[in-house]
Amino acid sequence: MRGPRLLTRGPTEVFTASIQEVLIAALIDRVQSSQLSSLHCLFPEEPEADLLAAHGMLRRKGIQFHWRNRSYRDFADFLDGLSSKKRKQIRRERRRVQEQGIEIEILEGGRVSCAEWDTFYEFYCSTFHRRWGSPRFTREFFYVLGELLPRQTLLVMARRGRTPVAGAFAMLGKHTLYGRHWGCSEYIDKLHFELCYYQTIEYCIQNRLERMDAGVQGEHKLNRGFEPVATWSCHWIRQQGFRKAIEEFLRRETRGIDAYIAELNLHLPYKTVYGE
Repeated sequence: MRGPRLLTRGPTEVFTASIQEVLIAALIDRVQSSQLSSLHCLFPEEPEADLLAAHGMLRRKGIQFHWRNRSYRDFADFLDGLSSKKRKQIRRERRRVQEQGIEIEILEGGRVSCAEWDTFYEFYCSTFHRRWGSPRFTREFFYVLGELLPRQTLLVMARRGRTPVAGAFAMLGKHTLYGRHWGCSEYIDKLHFELCYYQTIEYCIQNRLERMDAGVQGEHKLNRGFEPVATWSCHWIRQQGFRKAIEEFLRRETRGIDAYIAELNLHLPYKTVYGE
């Protein structure tokens, strides 16, 4: 998720900027003195990316899909802003989940029991195992997260009757909801969209959050109200020949990303794009 990477606090912006300069210089000096091959900073905010690039780090442009709150009154108001085709699609998908007897509850971390975290942890692990991956977090991580950040931790649980069948995990920032992990015990048609997109969009509207960051990947998010957003990473490379090759690749890649974002923006699902 995007955010500040140079953690400073000062009485003025000028003071803060000067401390950031010192931090970057110290980082690069430490990498050089330790004979390390590279230094990487992932998902900084754009002003920090500019500053890191000014100190010789290569900047890479990426893309995510975020949902933006246009001061919607409720979910229906959000749907009214979409083209009729996309509006009907979302209503159909939400109706399909209801037809399968699924009930959904959003719990803040302080209300989640250890048993519920245990259930979600099994869902979470199943997603990695199906993709031949390894879970990053431990069961205890979720226990502690719920205790230490009870307001900022959200768990969206889906049940059929009394039986949990799926869950999605998100973190709440000051203005943004960050959706991160989901899993299920069985395939249920359209449930992923309901838990990871529609429930979280509804939560953002109800709590007047500015945006929903659903993480990496997903052109399919475009049809559900998400828009392409540029992201950044910065990289310091010791070996000059290797650095030159990477720098040339990044120049070509950035042109491709810019063209990709421009093309996606022609296919947003909102009425103003479709001319309704």
